[in-house]
Amino acid sequence: MTAEKIVVGSGTEFPLNGLLTIPQEGHAPYPAVVFVHGSGSSDMDSKVYEVRPFKDFAEGLAKLGIASIRYDKRTFTHGKKMVKALGGSLTVWEESIEDAILAATMLRSDPRIDSNKVFIVGLSLGGHLAPRIDAEGGNFAGLIILAGTPRRLEDVMKAQMAEQLSKLRGPLKWVGKKQSAKLLPKFEGIYDMSDEEAKKTPFFNKHNMMFYLKDMGKKRVSEYLETNKKPVLIMQGDSDFHVSVEEDFNEYKRILQNHADATFKLYPGLNHVFMPMVTGNISKVKKEYSKPQNVAQEVIDDIAQWLHNN
Repeated sequence: MTAEKIVVGSGTEFPLNGLLTIPQEGHAPYPAVVFVHGSGSSDMDSKVYEVRPFKDFAEGLAKLGIASIRYDKRTFTHGKKMVKALGGSLTVWEESIEDAILAATMLRSDPRIDSNKVFIVGLSLGGHLAPRIDAEGGNFAGLIILAGTPRRLEDVMKAQMAEQLSKLRGPLKWVGKKQSAKLLPKFEGIYDMSDEEAKKTPFFNKHNMMFYLKDMGKKRVSEYLETNKKPVLIMQGDSDFHVSVEEDFNEYKRILQNHADATFKLYPGLNHVFMPMVTGNISKVKKEYSKPQNVAQEVIDDIAQWLHNN
């Protein structure tokens, strides 16, 4: 494969360094994917402690004839600048959506890429957003949702906090309860707030405002998926403690039960980044991702087969 340095959003206020990975096997034009990050500030490899899932996916797919773009997340490169420019008005459009659309446009303009076979691969929050990104200008050939959730973000956060509390003991549990008691009431009435009120109401710290959640949750994932007739691939590890098989994977199945081209893959023993589970304990996140390992080959193989078939 070849990995070419590119800039997503070149000439804009927020240029992002990235890599365009092109296969050496097979023949151009190649099918291609745009990788979309999960929550938080992430580099182009989606590095979490000692694991780099986007690097693994990009290189693995290239060996199977599929090109890709991955890039540093806007909040990773321009976090302070974004806070200064947007303040409480920050939404996932500025954080993720716009750059994914720009990356897709770059792929379609490359003669080595089949412009009719550009797909989105969203991990975690990126998976949650994938249907919206497609609807708001991505215009992808199909959607791959990795460890995503059809629930609103605040509902996922509530569930994660409850799970964390159940794993804590002693003084840590007492601290966790105090933090939860302070945060949970803030989620009530988000959608009854005016936009201006939501832009001034923090939920984590002075840089995270309720308007971010309000904008993201104003239209449910189900509303996008129920009108989307494109091929959809939903994938999750059954040892993922960030999302739930019952509340997320199975809910996608319910939403897409009448979809003519929806595929579902659940992987025993794999975690949120599709690597073998280490702890399976949400209160030990650092330990879960501090063991150097790679995305399971079967997941890469399944994605490649699905892409070539669509």
